[in-house]
Amino acid sequence: MALNNTYDPYDVYDARPVQQETAVGAGAMLLLLVLLGTAIGMGTAGWLTGLAFAFASWAVLSRALHRSRLPSFGPANRVTLGRAALVGGVTALVADSFRSAPPVTLLVGLTAVALILDGVDGRVARRTGTSTPLGARFDMEVDAFLILVLSVYVAMDLGPWVLLIGGMRYVFVAAARVWPWLTAPLPPSTARKTVAALQGVLLLLAGADLLPRLANAGVVAVALGLLVWSFGRDVRWLWRRSRVPAAPAGTVPELVAR
Repeated sequence: MALNNTYDPYDVYDARPVQQETAVGAGAMLLLLVLLGTAIGMGTAGWLTGLAFAFASWAVLSRALHRSRLPSFGPANRVTLGRAALVGGVTALVADSFRSAPPVTLLVGLTAVALILDGVDGRVARRTGTSTPLGARFDMEVDAFLILVLSVYVAMDLGPWVLLIGGMRYVFVAAARVWPWLTAPLPPSTARKTVAALQGVLLLLAGADLLPRLANAGVVAVALGLLVWSFGRDVRWLWRRSRVPAAPAGTVPELVAR
């Protein structure tokens, strides 16, 4: 858009194609809720929570897409949107579990597919050349919310300490509002990605109720320990980086090894 606010015919952005895709995603979430409700006789809490998730996901994603002005939704985002629909189903089942025990097989199945697809959308984005900051953020938010929901489910059996796993990322985001140096970009890290992926797998293992309760507690404790180590490592790196004086203009800053 020109600075003088005159109309520029070459700067017209049509958001309808991408917005239609978000509407399809919301419709898929609603369809999944109907199927789950019919299959298990889901209670009010499950319905309301699932509907709230579907509406919130549609609203937030639609706003983000409009602001990013993406020309198309992209195949990788479609995979992530499918994962979001599955996460909505898992969220409804966990909310309904406060009323009665959910069908564990169904809960594990939906979660397992969502975790498997977590490794698909990134590959699709790279192979099709459609990686975008919005897509990466969308994928990260879906992952984080799934971990939060799984930690709530496991905490009902093992205790509230499990919620530390799901809440740690949101605490980090809140802390970044107080200490802006936490918002600096982090270098790529295979260890960070591995720890993040293990959270869902280990929580799912504990939630599947395949092991004795003590063993489940040990599995979740390992997940929490790895997460604390990963976050601590990143926070330390960010703090050290914030203490490095800014390089004068026209100089090349020295790279900080990690």
